[in-house]
Amino acid sequence: MQPLLIGARLDELRAALTTTHAAQWRRLYEQCDWYRGQTPPAEHPTASITYLGPAAMNLALAYRLTGQPGYLAEARRWIGTAVSYPHWGKAKLPDHDLDAGWLLHGLSLAYSWLRDDLPDDEADALRSKLLLQGERLYAFAVETEGTWWSSSYWQNHNWICYAGLAAAGYVLDRPQWSDRARDNLGTVLDLMPVDGSDAEGVVYWRYGVPWLAIHLDLLQHAEGIDWWERGGFLRHTFDWRLHQCAPGFEENVDHGDCHDRRSGHSVALYHKLAAVYRNGRARWLADHVAERHYWREAYASGVRPGVMPEAGYELLWYDPQVPAVDPAVTAPTTAHFPDLGQVTARTGWHEGAAFVSFKSAPGGGHTAWDTADRFRRDKGWETLNAGHHHPDAGSFVFGAHGAFLAVDDGYCNRKRAAHHNLVLVDGQGWAGEDRYHVYKDLPYERQARLRDVLAGGGMVHATAESAAMFDPTLGVRRVDRTLVFTPAGRLVILDELAAEEPREWTFLLHSDWPAEFVDGDVVLRSGPAQAWVRRFAPRDTTVTQGATEIEANPTASTPSLRIVRTLHTVRVRVAPTTDTRILTAIEPTTALAPAPATAEAAASVAGTGIRFGDGETVLLAPTTRRIEGAEVRAEAAAVILVPAADGHAARVGVVAGTRVELAGRVVVDSVDPVTRVLPWPA
Repeated sequence: MQPLLIGARLDELRAALTTTHAAQWRRLYEQCDWYRGQTPPAEHPTASITYLGPAAMNLALAYRLTGQPGYLAEARRWIGTAVSYPHWGKAKLPDHDLDAGWLLHGLSLAYSWLRDDLPDDEADALRSKLLLQGERLYAFAVETEGTWWSSSYWQNHNWICYAGLAAAGYVLDRPQWSDRARDNLGTVLDLMPVDGSDAEGVVYWRYGVPWLAIHLDLLQHAEGIDWWERGGFLRHTFDWRLHQCAPGFEENVDHGDCHDRRSGHSVALYHKLAAVYRNGRARWLADHVAERHYWREAYASGVRPGVMPEAGYELLWYDPQVPAVDPAVTAPTTAHFPDLGQVTARTGWHEGAAFVSFKSAPGGGHTAWDTADRFRRDKGWETLNAGHHHPDAGSFVFGAHGAFLAVDDGYCNRKRAAHHNLVLVDGQGWAGEDRYHVYKDLPYERQARLRDVLAGGGMVHATAESAAMFDPTLGVRRVDRTLVFTPAGRLVILDELAAEEPREWTFLLHSDWPAEFVDGDVVLRSGPAQAWVRRFAPRDTTVTQGATEIEANPTASTPSLRIVRTLHTVRVRVAPTTDTRILTAIEPTTALAPAPATAEAAASVAGTGIRFGDGETVLLAPTTRRIEGAEVRAEAAAVILVPAADGHAARVGVVAGTRVELAGRVVVDSVDPVTRVLPWPA
């Protein structure tokens, strides 16, 4: 077999190092210079050794491209250290988990590229070590089928370990390894959500999804099989990742287990997706991150081994023939990802824009939840490991003017609904929470969902249903949250709450910095931004503020590691009642803006309404589907009125409307409910 991933491309790549690929080559040789100054530990440390795999790969690649003996010498030094360890991995599942997968991949490629240049004894030792570790990982995958990562099709451990096993199988001619890995990859591609979303969140998308691309690349080179279009996930996943960018592209929306808001970009993966799907936006984001944000992510990232070791793939996957396309010019500002039950919206892609992300779905998303239930019934397998998916259905993340204002909890080991911008019932969150995998062993019926979605015309409307997630003994009948994002970047949130017996309801709002109380309003402040939070219903509430501590250990390889993050939490308590509605408006401004919020209640005899100072009006009736106001009569879940502004004509958002009249003019008259953005009637 020719060397994996290079083969006939070797001469082509070598010729491009000083021309089209000069920047990518510089990344690789600077990374190799860094390795030269490091000393890998002589004895296996307690912490992760995943970084040894890409170190061997990068140094081997640099040698194959240049023939410089220094790269070979360094590769031998790093390979020798990895070979000397009796086991790969120490604190958790030695030989059977991520450390083994990372090293099998990196050292298998290094062996493929260097075997004819290594001294015979070193080549034999490396081959023997790869055979040993490959057999250990393969045996574990077979023995644990139907339980842990071997069959956890929606989880990064599965993707990494099988990609490592595939690389070793191809290089060492062990078809039983590569065949099993290929069959698993096919299942993964068939079962991943077509909308490209990832329930593990942006950080684990950045950590795990590159391994699907690595495995597909191996498969295509070694077996001539092209599965890049299989299932649809990989074709669409860049769009999902793009819409997880905070304005300005540097930080990310941190739903799920996110170590921080910066560990979200993979320049290498962006280049691969750009090359395969001719995706100009992916090419643009790769270049943008590499030029502006790369080094900050490298030193601020909480994920190891981090972005720096991806240098080899940045070179191998770069295609200069794909033209860059600026998302700020071509990408929509709203998006809906139905599998994860997520909507996102922004007033623009620039740093000062307002943005929101709102989500509600079963554990792992709809496809994973439904498919895992089928595996459980048909085979007795437990395939869904949704430990990185939080109890956050109905929660939102919101920011504006360059800052996060309403925030999520990030990484957390004991996950609770109280860590999110949600509603508690009698002070309680979800049934079965306060553990790592909050969805484990829940009945199939215990699902949250998102309905009545409008995403377009600069606005978003959606209703999250999460009553099923509470302890049945609470008798919760309804926890429905309707969230609207307006084209001006404001939020309107309506919580409709009901239980069989009187319950206390607590609305939670988390921020990075303590909130302030001004004339009955709550003001969130963070750096250059602030947001005025005005409550319209019910009037009789108790409002307090306190700290919420989030404790995490984001890596099982270092059990002693403990990270604590403090959120500042506003709690709005409604006295015990069987049903209530909490109506809230959030209006962002710059930190120096002196004017308070302009939101006021919109006159209405049916439905609930908020009107802002410039005329933006949100009218809601998510349950009754009946709205009557001064100029609006509608049978609809929502009507959103947007005046002309910034070169945009006036428009109307209609959600689940069968009949809508504006100032006496009928704009919707339909048997089937209509959800769309319409022009303002002439």
